[in-house]
Amino acid sequence: MMLTINGEAHEISVAPFTPLVEVLRALDLKGTKLGCASGECGACTVIVDNTAVCACLLPVGRVGERNVETIEGVGNAESPHRLQRTLHQMGAFQCGFCTPGVVMSLLALLRRTPRPSDEQVRVALQGNVCRCSGYKKLREAVVRYIEETP
Repeated sequence: MMLTINGEAHEISVAPFTPLVEVLRALDLKGTKLGCASGECGACTVIVDNTAVCACLLPVGRVGERNVETIEGVGNAESPHRLQRTLHQMGAFQCGFCTPGVVMSLLALLRRTPRPSDEQVRVALQGNVCRCSGYKKLREAVVRYIEETP
């Protein structure tokens, strides 16, 4: 089966019901975390055709020809995405376990709604559990990101 991940084609040989998160991690894309394995924590959030989804719940056979975007496709330490940079500058994270999933959820929202309301940000983050931040700094960082968007 062929998968497109971060714009690159990957030939994989797994059962179609294998969770996408397991395939990503086997491909050494370890930024997508496996937390609860039941869609409750959001640590495994990726973007599939511009929609944030929990990769622990999505069987790889359902991905088909859609593009999967992981945190590795967004930015890295040398060249972070502007959203990642803003979240870092605002001190929005502490332990970092939830960071990839939160970034992917927020990025999907911002692509869909470039100037979301605070309520829309709250809704987008509902699927992401962060035990460290309390979400206040995450929301403040989104406000700054929006303010700095031309």
